[in-house]
Amino acid sequence: MQGKRLIHLLFGIAFLTASFSAYASDPKKGALTPQDRKTEVSAYVKHHNLDTHDFGLFSYTGADGAHHQIGFPLPVILWVDGLHVFSSGALHHGESVVASGDKYFALDTHSYKIYETDASGVLNYDADHHVTNVAPLDFSITKSVFMIMLVSVMLFMIFMGLAKSYAKNQSLPSGVGRFFEPIVLYIRDDIAIPNIGPEKYQRYMPYLLTVFFFIWFLNLFGLTPLGINVTGNIAITTALAVITFLITNFTGTKDYWKHIFDPLGHAMPWVAKLPIYIILVPIEVLGIFIKPFSLLIRLYANMQAGHIVLGSLIGLIYVFQNWLGGTLAFGLSFAISLIELLVALLQAYIFTMLSALYFGFASETHDHAVEHDGEVQHL
Repeated sequence: MQGKRLIHLLFGIAFLTASFSAYASDPKKGALTPQDRKTEVSAYVKHHNLDTHDFGLFSYTGADGAHHQIGFPLPVILWVDGLHVFSSGALHHGESVVASGDKYFALDTHSYKIYETDASGVLNYDADHHVTNVAPLDFSITKSVFMIMLVSVMLFMIFMGLAKSYAKNQSLPSGVGRFFEPIVLYIRDDIAIPNIGPEKYQRYMPYLLTVFFFIWFLNLFGLTPLGINVTGNIAITTALAVITFLITNFTGTKDYWKHIFDPLGHAMPWVAKLPIYIILVPIEVLGIFIKPFSLLIRLYANMQAGHIVLGSLIGLIYVFQNWLGGTLAFGLSFAISLIELLVALLQAYIFTMLSALYFGFASETHDHAVEHDGEVQHL
């Protein structure tokens, strides 16, 4: 298994390197200065981390000087005065205008968003270079959406197969289930039960297992040369954090909410507690929102930073353009890629662990009178 991952990793670096090479060696542009190469590498890294309407595997410049993109298009689904559906290939990477009904659409190559235009495809910009054209509601199957759907189908098939193998082999896994069973047991025995408790952990296990494998698989796909950075998209991490937030607060017990709005319990009379609660209760309420916010920022920042660093290191090969700088850049890229394999797993673990911890806070119950008596005796 490790050998296969290493081969895939080397293939990914080589593929991304080839993409940089084709991108940075356009004969139409002649010899580029180091500053020009830095600008192009920066633009390529930015493009690689964006969510687009097609899969771009790599590009090259042909003998005729034309720039060719290798990949495959995805469906574009827009709503503006009605539904408009067409292939992203019709946009030709922002070089063409698409007519759909009585509407015309063009792609802004800076933000990679689709806007309504006139028949000539003119995009209007304000002083800050923001497009002022009408932006339709975009329900397109972008590459991030495509990968979410693909990983969802993969997880469904894997765990359906795992359930069937348990049923056939008297609770003994077979095939790929032998790889996943220790991970499932670890999440149950070392994450869910210690943080939530043996009585209530089962109701949260489906979500914990789903979010762990969902994030892990997406992170691993992000290390392939497909240009995927789903968990580096703040909209995706926000959605995952909101789900954790909703589960935490909708399953919260009476004691959970009492701890937020009456954290001192019966330790003090209300007359004495009121001045303290003016400061303490807003902090507790703010903490409800800070927890999911920290989840989404942590996952987003770590994955986005990893992709930027890795892309920048590979780009250094074409900035230096000598054997020493190229060798060092490739060596560093390979080392960072190995670290990213660990980070992919680590970020899935951290998100799952903290989600279980928040669920534990929400589901715990206390006998405040007994707890208070214990504190008094201890003092």
